[in-house]
Amino acid sequence: MKKSIHQLTRKGERKNIEFKENLNSKTHLSTERKQQLASQMKYRLERGYGEAIYFIGVDDDGQLLGLTKPEMDESLHVLGELAREINSKIMDVETEQVGRGEVAKVIISRLQTNQPEHLLVGVAGHVDHGKSTLVGTLTTGSLDTGSGSTRIFLDVQKHEIERGLSADLSFAVYGFNEGETVRIKNPLNKREKALLVEKCDKLVSFVDTVGHEPWLRTTIRGIVGQKLSHGLLVVAADQGPTHITREHLGIILAMDLPVIVVITKIDVVSLERIKTVRQEIFDLLKLVGRIPYMVKSPKDADFLTENMNHHLVPVIKASPVTGEGLELLDRLFSGLKIPSHEEDSKKPFMMYIDKIYSVVGVGTVVSGTIRQGTVKKGEKLVLGPFSSGDFAPVNVKTIEMHHYRKESASVGEVVGISITGVEMNEIKRGMIICHPDYNPRAVREFDADVAILVHPTTIKEGYECITHIETIAETTCFKPIENEYLSAGDTGQIRMRFKYRPFAICEGQKLIFREGKSKGVGTVTRLVS
Repeated sequence: MKKSIHQLTRKGERKNIEFKENLNSKTHLSTERKQQLASQMKYRLERGYGEAIYFIGVDDDGQLLGLTKPEMDESLHVLGELAREINSKIMDVETEQVGRGEVAKVIISRLQTNQPEHLLVGVAGHVDHGKSTLVGTLTTGSLDTGSGSTRIFLDVQKHEIERGLSADLSFAVYGFNEGETVRIKNPLNKREKALLVEKCDKLVSFVDTVGHEPWLRTTIRGIVGQKLSHGLLVVAADQGPTHITREHLGIILAMDLPVIVVITKIDVVSLERIKTVRQEIFDLLKLVGRIPYMVKSPKDADFLTENMNHHLVPVIKASPVTGEGLELLDRLFSGLKIPSHEEDSKKPFMMYIDKIYSVVGVGTVVSGTIRQGTVKKGEKLVLGPFSSGDFAPVNVKTIEMHHYRKESASVGEVVGISITGVEMNEIKRGMIICHPDYNPRAVREFDADVAILVHPTTIKEGYECITHIETIAETTCFKPIENEYLSAGDTGQIRMRFKYRPFAICEGQKLIFREGKSKGVGTVTRLVS
């Protein structure tokens, strides 16, 4: 603790930290002083995105003074009363002996009064069809200039901004409070995002995927690797459905997701062109067994929120430049029912790891979408499998959703979890983090029922490709079980083996495999070894 106080005092980096020499009820809980200290704590919580750190027995310069035990108990009592005043509570107290007294590091967190419903939408479509621009305009309410100005809120890499092309998954969020739309002025502001999560009773999180063909692997990860509730397919009116549009639609349907189609760039083409593209989309949807429904009014949106299923597909014309169609999208997202996770919520916690990064003052963070169960701050979990097939114990330090600190998170939420116990360079995408009761199993071989969508020749024993399961993207070797080979259009059972390392998978999981122009989909049916 001495080292951490010295560093914080010197660097001044953590604006959610407060030093207090001593607190007592008579002085600090008097009406006026209590209000001042409560306001100060509220400010610290806001700066810390829902978490504040108090050092007790420390002066304003960071010098360790130490308190007697009665003085420390009184100070903690006062802190607890101040926290209750602003709907927060003391979550953790760490004490250390200093000379004849002690100092304490106290973690205070804001209590989450609401548990917002969470709609997770995967956005797909061809490059330059306006996916990021549409999401940027929806989440901020700022109309686009016609040059993709609102996409900057999602493209976070320098080369993405310069080229106007997304190269990785981006996440954006907006919400609703009692039916009223709540947007963020600046989605790059962490504090704004945290406040949005706090005050909304329904959140819509967008996973913006990549439309450029060379990054198909990343697009598949965005659709397969998240526990999406809906897929949003964007088609530009000037170009219409392309082979990438069809491919992305196929991935969404392979994951058995309800689909929404948005026709963008309607402000740059004629009405006749819009009608032509609309008909092309209708024909495409009918070809794959879906029923297109043109959304022209709030009444249509309300009908769909009540009756939408995997077969009924809303089609909406929208322009981030003129704003046409955006209110209909708001209406649709506001009313769409959240898929029930009741059964999954009762299971032990498990999440596939999508990203791994380090945060100053926090440490190693793993992020992803919770597949089942609930995770709580301070829990002991396991992470793996490593190349050996083993799992390592880890501890949960903090949990965040869109930069909002949470004491717990549940199935369907996209979260970052800071952990201790494993070095960052040991963690790989495709691993899982779970409760020990999940009883994770490392697997190299498994059987799957597959359908070959595209393949120029035949698939025989020894065929290799990249297989996607959840956030796993790994080379696998094939061995047909029922027939000697499979061709395009065939279905059958295949023995699959991860070529380089084991992963934790389970029966019933959807998979997509690809290699060049060869593609197929399937379902895991049996774990072998």
